[in-house]
Amino acid sequence: MTMMTPPPPLDQEDEEMLVPHSDFTTEVPQPMEVAQTDTAASTTVENNNNQQVEDPPTSRFTWTIENFTRLNIKKHYSEVFVVGSFKWRVLVFPKGNNVDHLSMYLDVADSPNLPYGWSRYAQFSLSVVNQASNRYTVRKDTQHNFNARESDWGFTSFMPLGELYDLSKGFLHNDTLIVEAEVAVRKVVDYWSYDSKKETGYVGLKNQGATCYMNSLLQTLYHIPYFRKAVYHMPTTENDMPSGSIPLALQSLFYKLQYSDNSVATKELTKSFGWDTYDSFMQHDVQELNRVLCEKLEDKMKGTVVEGTIQQLFEGHHMNYIECINVDYKSTRKESFYDLQLDVKGCRDVYASFDKYVEVERLEGDNKYHAEQHGLQDAKKGVLFIDFPPVLQLQLKRFEYDFMRDTMVKINDRYEFPLELDLDRENGKYLSPDADRSVRNLYTLHSVLVHSGGVHGGHYYAFIRPTLSDHCKRDFTYRLKFDDERVTKEDMKRALEEQYGGEEELPQQNPGFNNTPFKFTKYSNAYMLVYIRESDKEKIICNVDEQDIAEHLRTRLKKEQEEKEHKKKEKAEAHLYTIIKVARNEDLAEQIGRDIYFDLVDHDKVRCFRIQKQMIFNTFKEEVAKEFGVPVQFQRFWLWAKRQNHTYRPNRPLTPLEEMQSVGQLREVSNKAHNAELKLFLEIELGPDLHPIQPPEKTKEDILLFFKLYDPIKEEFRYVGRIFVKGSGRPSEILTKLNEMAGFASTQEIELYEEIKFEPNVMCEPIDKKLTFRASQLEDGDIVCFQKLSPVESRQQCRYPDVPSFLEYVHNRQVVHFRSLEKPKEDDFCLELSKLFSYDDVVERVAGQLGVDDPSKIRLTPHNCYSQQPKPAPIKYRGMDHLSDMLVHYNQTSDILYYEVLDIPLPELQGLKTLKVAFHHATKDEVVIHSIRLPKQSTVGDVINDLKTKVELSHPNAELRLLEVFYHKIYKIFPASEKIENINDQYWTLRAEEIPEEEKNLGAHDRLIHVYHFTKESSQNQLQVQNFGEPFFLIIRDGETLAEVKVRIQKKLQVPDEEFFKWKFAFLSLGRPEYLQDSDIVSSRFQRRDVYGAWEQYLGLEHSDSAPKRAYTANQNRHAYEKPVKIYN
Repeated sequence: MTMMTPPPPLDQEDEEMLVPHSDFTTEVPQPMEVAQTDTAASTTVENNNNQQVEDPPTSRFTWTIENFTRLNIKKHYSEVFVVGSFKWRVLVFPKGNNVDHLSMYLDVADSPNLPYGWSRYAQFSLSVVNQASNRYTVRKDTQHNFNARESDWGFTSFMPLGELYDLSKGFLHNDTLIVEAEVAVRKVVDYWSYDSKKETGYVGLKNQGATCYMNSLLQTLYHIPYFRKAVYHMPTTENDMPSGSIPLALQSLFYKLQYSDNSVATKELTKSFGWDTYDSFMQHDVQELNRVLCEKLEDKMKGTVVEGTIQQLFEGHHMNYIECINVDYKSTRKESFYDLQLDVKGCRDVYASFDKYVEVERLEGDNKYHAEQHGLQDAKKGVLFIDFPPVLQLQLKRFEYDFMRDTMVKINDRYEFPLELDLDRENGKYLSPDADRSVRNLYTLHSVLVHSGGVHGGHYYAFIRPTLSDHCKRDFTYRLKFDDERVTKEDMKRALEEQYGGEEELPQQNPGFNNTPFKFTKYSNAYMLVYIRESDKEKIICNVDEQDIAEHLRTRLKKEQEEKEHKKKEKAEAHLYTIIKVARNEDLAEQIGRDIYFDLVDHDKVRCFRIQKQMIFNTFKEEVAKEFGVPVQFQRFWLWAKRQNHTYRPNRPLTPLEEMQSVGQLREVSNKAHNAELKLFLEIELGPDLHPIQPPEKTKEDILLFFKLYDPIKEEFRYVGRIFVKGSGRPSEILTKLNEMAGFASTQEIELYEEIKFEPNVMCEPIDKKLTFRASQLEDGDIVCFQKLSPVESRQQCRYPDVPSFLEYVHNRQVVHFRSLEKPKEDDFCLELSKLFSYDDVVERVAGQLGVDDPSKIRLTPHNCYSQQPKPAPIKYRGMDHLSDMLVHYNQTSDILYYEVLDIPLPELQGLKTLKVAFHHATKDEVVIHSIRLPKQSTVGDVINDLKTKVELSHPNAELRLLEVFYHKIYKIFPASEKIENINDQYWTLRAEEIPEEEKNLGAHDRLIHVYHFTKESSQNQLQVQNFGEPFFLIIRDGETLAEVKVRIQKKLQVPDEEFFKWKFAFLSLGRPEYLQDSDIVSSRFQRRDVYGAWEQYLGLEHSDSAPKRAYTANQNRHAYEKPVKIYN
């Protein structure tokens, strides 16, 4: 694909064409939609709000070129045709554009005459018609944003000239070539100004971090109207909170999707799931979420009017059968399903997957079926469908485990899916004999969920056809793409064929140099398909209106919308208004000692006035008079100022001249930060009768001071009032007044301190009562703290005997929420501590709270603010200096710590290694878990010696060995000399057992082999080996038959005859079983050495897993790249 210089507007001059630029993008050309008519056509679709959304203008142009082989010009233009009010033409190079291929492009015919900065976006296809057979027509699709620099776009190597000029191929007939162009003109989408509702009639969902997988599923479920209606009818009340009720949160979300004009947030829903921030940033599997969510809703719907909705919509049934060939015996089992997992690998399309699903397996030879009363028989095994659900969910198995590479891989193979799926095809080949043949299982594709990326992550989005009306059934030209916040209209080719996966050929950048096409794998492909049965379409795609929505929900959401609109209006008009925050004496008295301790007031908690900027301030004072009942003449307002030490204090009163200005002018003069707020302090003087009076005249000599009182016994701090003092006066002159304000005796001696600052450190210094206020550098707005002068002995009884020590405490005070490490989601208790507390101080307080005598037995673990989980590594003994260090996580500060109570002191534990060892008794069928705690320098031999003191041995001289077991396989026998420091028992089970006497005396030809239990599980008709139970070692003698080995195995495992008779025995290598006959020599199978390890070859015992699961198997953690999806509420 190449871009070319602009040609002359309508003539066909022969001029040189340029090769592509070196910065040519390698973006994949995207195909256009298929036009349905030969003339410009436009269709519309109606959304749920009856808004019409137009299809893009589309046209097909046919160009017949006569005497083609006799054209001697380098390039040849077609006549002009019009699509979407734009002029276009086709350009061909009959002999190739410097390549041995026909070159063909779409050109903007009038580009030189268009205004500066023009652009137009088109999706188009170019075709050379095969006149012998239309199916051999060569067609290529792409898209481009045409502009002045790139006014033509197309394919330099469209098709080989040799093929074109070969008359036997059928492209030329009577020396005539037929070229077709299909063009769909689209608007150029501006990401920032794009309006999904306006363009498509639908809105998207906001991504919380990694919730695209959830968004695509929610959109799919929302666009199944019967499901949406059922959700609306789930009983909820006006007292419910969406964050605590899944039904209400889902109702709220669906309502907003239906009636909102903007993208909708999902935080309320995820909160109702019990998810925290970490869950929102952890991408999960959409198939798993679908199952978990439907199960949860099914449970929530029980006992309501919509009980059974999930089953009615999604539940189908299939029959697993085994039928004997030579005797009259058949075993069947009916199972239900909500979705079907279809194989992608090895299947070209959905039909091939269904064929594979119902494929009959022959059970014969070594794999005969044991039929009751008939013994081993040749049999057929398979699956047939009893009924399909109205809404058929097909999960495509794009992710599989690669046993050779021991990792999960994504299958990006091409996999096609039809618009109409006929599951009655070939005389109902997928249906069981019991199926109701009167039900027509013809399905229409409703939605396609796409995964773009690899096995470790990626992006999800959905293509959905919200309506399945007859009109839309005939016109398959569009789909809506729901990609988080954005909803766009996409042509069907992009929505369907582009999601098949597989490989695509990249257009050549320099076709003159290299004609070898470059193919690349498409990593965006369909992951989940939703089909709706034609006969149930009217029922499923039903009308959902406001009558289906509970009155309290409508009221609540309309109120939310009104508040949102009000805030939006306020925001839009914010430039016309000023917010005035007025603090009064009452605010200071209410807040100091309760909400705040430093400075004077929290301005966010005082009375706010939203005033037009043009209002004169004196007029605003009338508003204040109405609000507070203080006549205008008795009001005096002070401006607040932020000082260099970051404190905020009243600075000076407004002048009469300033009060004559507008509010807007006053804010600009007083506010250097240029925000929309004006902060004021309202000074009101009260007379003897406590009624407002005229404030005293303020001179330069007067200083306004604010006073706080501290009680060291009660540890109380409060505001007591303000006083005007003279700069030349002394504190000793106002002591009587202060005692009166505090309620003390007039002769009470008091100490005075100035509160100077509190960030980054507290600064509170004593005031010398003998110095003048000016000499003490006190000024308007300063804060004086005072307390009783207390004797030394009483000071020693107080935790914080004076104002500076109390303010220091308050500044560093931290309420810490402590949680048991075993219950990391639940607060256990809270303690008020100081950030300056040492490690010893903290554990001592925790030990006291828990009643633990030895604080060194407390181990703390810090909190991860991002995952909302405990950090993996606990805090080492005295590993952090202060509490503040324990609470910091990168640039965030937490208030959570996790604790454990150890059985030995932490310093001692840190020098030890603890291993959990499962001991298997030699003669008793029991497993006991032992915690072995030894110095880190110890060896496996030390572990075994310690274990011998704790377990019951079959005889005093028994020897033990330590094994590493993972997923029911033995991976390692630890040598006695191996250091234990690097042994990991978190993911692997450590198993200890006695070494059998016979293993100590192996003959020259004896072999020690691995023996594992296994079963073959059918996963959508694909058999996979699954190990279970306890693996063990077994000696096999040279020449020993399977029959002889079986006797020893039965004796070792003590299996009853009737049960053991059902067991099958196989040699397994790399997970593939080869079944053995009783006469087979077992040792002959264990001769190969070209395997990864001994565990890759083993003797397999195939039987059902009937043993109860032991608790310690929980220690065998599954390999996973992500946490399983859980909905907690």
